[in-house]
Amino acid sequence: MPGPRVAVAALLALLVPAAASSPGAAGCQVPPGDRFDCGPERLLSRAGCEARGCCYAPAGTETGPGPPWCFFPRGYRSYRAENLTATTSGFTAGLRRVAASFLPGDVGCLRLDVAMETPARLRFTLRDPARQRYEVPLATPRASGRAASTLYGVQVNQDPFGLVVYRQRNGQVLLNTTVAPLFFADQFLQISTSLPSHFISGLGEHLTPLVLDTAWTRVTLWNRDMAPAPQANLYGSHPFYLGMEDSGSAHGVFLLNSNAMDVLLQPSPALTWRTTGGILDFYVFLGPDPKSVVRQYLDVVGFPFMPPYWGLGFHLCRWGYSSTDITRQVVVNMTAARFPLDVQWNDLDYMDAKRDFTFNKKSFKDYPEMVRDFHRRGLRYIMIVDPGISSSGPPGTYKPYDEGLKRGVFIRNATGQPLIGKVWPGPTAFPDFTNPETHEWWHDMVKDFHDQVPFDGMWIDMNEPSNFVEGSQDGCPNNSLEQPPYVPGVFGGRLQAGTICASSQQYLSSHYNLHSLYGLTEAIASHDALLRVRGKRPFVISRSTFAGHGRYAGHWTGDVGSDWEQLYYSVPEVLLFNLFGVPLVGADICGFMGDTSEELCVRWTQLGAFYPFMRNHNDHGARPQEPYAFSPAAQAAMRNALRLRYSLLPFLYTLFHRAHSAGETVARPLFLEFPKDPNTWAVDRQLMWGGGLLITPVLEAGKTKVSGYFPAGTWYSLAGDSTIHSKGQWILLQAPLDTINVHVRAGHILPLQEPAFSTAESRKKGMALVVALTPDGFARGDLFWDDGESWQTFEKGDYTEILFLATHDAVLSQLLRASAHLDGVLLEAVTVLGITSPPRQVLANGALVGDFSYRSDTQASAHPAMGRGQRQGGAAGQQLGRDPGLSQGAGGVWPQRWHSTRFVGTKERKGLPSMGWVAALGLEQD
Repeated sequence: MPGPRVAVAALLALLVPAAASSPGAAGCQVPPGDRFDCGPERLLSRAGCEARGCCYAPAGTETGPGPPWCFFPRGYRSYRAENLTATTSGFTAGLRRVAASFLPGDVGCLRLDVAMETPARLRFTLRDPARQRYEVPLATPRASGRAASTLYGVQVNQDPFGLVVYRQRNGQVLLNTTVAPLFFADQFLQISTSLPSHFISGLGEHLTPLVLDTAWTRVTLWNRDMAPAPQANLYGSHPFYLGMEDSGSAHGVFLLNSNAMDVLLQPSPALTWRTTGGILDFYVFLGPDPKSVVRQYLDVVGFPFMPPYWGLGFHLCRWGYSSTDITRQVVVNMTAARFPLDVQWNDLDYMDAKRDFTFNKKSFKDYPEMVRDFHRRGLRYIMIVDPGISSSGPPGTYKPYDEGLKRGVFIRNATGQPLIGKVWPGPTAFPDFTNPETHEWWHDMVKDFHDQVPFDGMWIDMNEPSNFVEGSQDGCPNNSLEQPPYVPGVFGGRLQAGTICASSQQYLSSHYNLHSLYGLTEAIASHDALLRVRGKRPFVISRSTFAGHGRYAGHWTGDVGSDWEQLYYSVPEVLLFNLFGVPLVGADICGFMGDTSEELCVRWTQLGAFYPFMRNHNDHGARPQEPYAFSPAAQAAMRNALRLRYSLLPFLYTLFHRAHSAGETVARPLFLEFPKDPNTWAVDRQLMWGGGLLITPVLEAGKTKVSGYFPAGTWYSLAGDSTIHSKGQWILLQAPLDTINVHVRAGHILPLQEPAFSTAESRKKGMALVVALTPDGFARGDLFWDDGESWQTFEKGDYTEILFLATHDAVLSQLLRASAHLDGVLLEAVTVLGITSPPRQVLANGALVGDFSYRSDTQASAHPAMGRGQRQGGAAGQQLGRDPGLSQGAGGVWPQRWHSTRFVGTKERKGLPSMGWVAALGLEQD
């Protein structure tokens, strides 16, 4: 903590003196793109506008996107900053309103707290010092003091109040809230800021490209059961954005607020946050690169959970598998058609009268035995669970409702009784997952059902929460929570549209404040219940989400239509949720609503093989879309895509470990890896896995070629049939219906595994490495491996981690941590891409390898394993010399012949240096 004199000097430097007197007529000379709306809650006439002290200048349409007709003059006064004082973490100031507001419930005095929490993270809050207001009950890190040095600087404008946050290095302004007045009323809070560029991404969940449009776009956050459509608030709320700057640096901003809100973007460029309650609680992340921004955001909301290995396999579901016989037959058909399958699902069909924690004793009479049969096959099983609990049965006939009533777990209406809405089973009550007792009740219900049906994970749907009547069966009261002075642009026009009454009461606060947290709180309860009941890593997939959701569950993108537009939009959706810290995400493959087509389903399966969460799910009454439902040619293409995914699972699992342990993304947009290349910033028809794999899917009908952007560098086709040396350019790729283009970035080593029909089998198969050399002969990669399902293996140290390094004509492996989990798994092949001349000889651990191949057209060298006499640790080669093709399995990745080389397990590592190189493959070139 600096001494008093230093602190005072620093505060004086922070403070920008009050502006001169009122701007007068000159203050209305504001370019259209810089105008901020002075009539947010209603249209104003000229007289009404000028009565607020604002400027009136009609331009374009009054109600459509475009500049507001009534706008604030420059220097419009609202609050004045006073009594700037140093604190242990930063500084504080009082704000006093100096001009009357036109809003009801205006708060005249505010407290500003600025905390310099870390060198790259700044937090500032605006609160009412006289009254405790609702704050989001999300546990966030607490800084113990002020960061000694920071990437940011802060200035406070005194009158009108505003904050300016800038980069110390180059003076780039990241936030400037002086551009428009601050408003802080009981149910209307607004703050605006300039943006350093037009590139802004985030603010989910919406059907949107990766880059948001700053041309007068309104983004509404209020969780809603809404089939994905443009300009509509969808299932989740993530008030976080990432912005790129012209220099290639990146920053992020997170508003920790769960109330209904609008975020308005305008061309200047600028952004306005407009929320209906709570406080203003902002985090600013300085990066300076976009990967760091995401990690800094996840430092606040939580790193993602580690999914079980089986959760990365292929999942299959349909609303309409109406009996155990039909569900069993689906699994039989998948096996007969030789498709991988890890998890079979059921939709509502299994329930008795669509009630949670029941099953139909006729059509699903052998339901528990079916699930046990799946387990014997090495499969897992997941079923849907909705939050709405049927309330219409006679007392004593339905335990979840009877127990819930007794234990007081349901959301209450204005009279203190359980609020009754209507969902699939008819009249329903809604559990209040902010109540600790509800978590215990939920656990008990999950345990009771699991004792009957040993399911492996939970699919939690309808948890916005969705309601088929508006508010409740009895309507909603007439009060300010139901009819606030400002209603954001929610679909339906009212907060209670499609959900429950905003004024209903929960344990922590009103639903008005907590609504968008409903899915998150249910996900936490479900995650915790599964952990307690099964004792293994939980697997939860949820429709509704909020910031921090990825700590507990994954997400699927809801009721997408079976059309090409939705296929495209699934790419930015998956990328955005990775930025939000929810890497386990995917869309319903082939689409959910409506009939798919064979071509669409093939292309969607190819793309879906690269969703972190891969599930084919279909609506009842629609055309069948299981992989086996199509022509032999289509089946072959889908089978190849699935085998390719299963081949890459060790790499994917390692990426999830990096997400869980270090706050990284799994699927990521190109700009995350190449922020200095502005051409990558808006690319959202391609995606990367980690930093090493680039996927270029076909997203349009009838296309057999696809254009993809390749940042500067060398890119090798994973199929082994081409190499691209890019200067940073768009390249047209051949993409027949049986092909998805996948390229390995030079400098990366990917661990692969021979595919099988389930992860239970594939985890026992041989492994291989694909080594993609840079021009100077370097590459690196790693492998994380554990038992695939135990809780907190990383935290407990019960895992194996191996670093792979290619340098100086050798491929080396270093055992960073050993466990028994890799015992019996063989490293059987290595393919090295980018060897410029044929190797004269190949050595594995010093022994000559006679059987290796080299392709001069792609500069690929493939090496079979040394069979015996290898030093502990095992290194090997893989025979990949044949002309690869999809007919050979996973895109030509796997050889026809297998060898026996072993990874080191705990029993074999005696005498090995703890950090020594334990395997080596050497290449000698002429």
